Amino acid sequence: MNSSSRKNQLKALFGAPLPVTPEVTSNETPAPVQSTETVTPAVERPADNPMRTAASRSGAVKAMGLSLADMSRELESAKQLSDSLAKGDQVVELDASLIDGSFVEDRLTRQETDDPEFLTLIQSLHQHGQQVPILVRPHPDKAGRFQAAYGHRRMRAAARLGMPVKALIKPLSDAELVLAQGKENSERRDLSFIERALFAQALIERGFERSVVQDALSLHKAEMTRFLQVAAAIPEQIIRAIGPAPKVGRPRWMQLADTLRDKVLLKQAQRIITEHEFTDAETDLRFQHLLQKLTHVEKAEASKPAEQKLQTANGESLGLLRLQQGRAQFDLQRHDAEDFAEYLAREMAELYEKYRQEKNG
Repeated sequence: MNSSSRKNQLKALFGAPLPVTPEVTSNETPAPVQSTETVTPAVERPADNPMRTAASRSGAVKAMGLSLADMSRELESAKQLSDSLAKGDQVVELDASLIDGSFVEDRLTRQETDDPEFLTLIQSLHQHGQQVPILVRPHPDKAGRFQAAYGHRRMRAAARLGMPVKALIKPLSDAELVLAQGKENSERRDLSFIERALFAQALIERGFERSVVQDALSLHKAEMTRFLQVAAAIPEQIIRAIGPAPKVGRPRWMQLADTLRDKVLLKQAQRIITEHEFTDAETDLRFQHLLQKLTHVEKAEASKPAEQKLQTANGESLGLLRLQQGRAQFDLQRHDAEDFAEYLAREMAELYEKYRQEKNG
């Protein structure tokens, strides 16, 4: 095979002179990537990356007079790269402003407020660059934009630094996106109990099958039921005010849910979450603060006697009946209160007997 023939084979393989092409980083087989003007190639590449080899050598083949063995290896490397790119498995750099979050939110963090590791991530990206790409798909509704499946923290950190985001682009369906989103979260920084509960609820409300949601969150059927019960029992306003609370598990969230069934305590909770003592605290402490406050209110309310107004047949006030922890107290508030109390005392035995007969039928 002469030099001219080998060069023609290279041209035939690529169909045209190759542009600077993004880095190959995976062996998965997604569909080809849609090109856009906003996509730029990744800067980092391994030394043995076949595209780098092709780009650096193809223009100098004739001048250097490569041996047949070298040329054959180059041809094979170029073919492998072409096959990989045809499958759409490529890492590119995207402007962070062109990437929208997933259509289902899975985290409750207020960036560094509830996620102190976020600042560490920013520092790491600044010093070492982005080591792991995020996963995005072409936005289903907005041409030229993308939608993240996972890597939202890395995306926000890169945006904070004003640097492009390395991303793997795949044409995912909605179900594939949430499966990837849930799996990646379970393998990296785990979602807290309440984050997973809200994520599950949001997916169910969007019409996803329970089996898909269970796979996305790696849940058994019984676990799934408990997650949905908690998410439904606590108003989302209160959950979002508390935040992810990573140290709080299902039993304490269930305790809060049971507490909030009382309408009086629910109103108290809605007031408490607006107080500075609550809002200025860290997420786990916000949960603890709210539950403790409600417990104190609950005990105080329980210690107060229930009062019932007493009236005559004509609607005149007789006084109050106070009931508290199995005890009853009459508070007669008339000018003849003492005489009437003595009358009740004399008639009490007969009245009580009449009460027992009516109660027992």
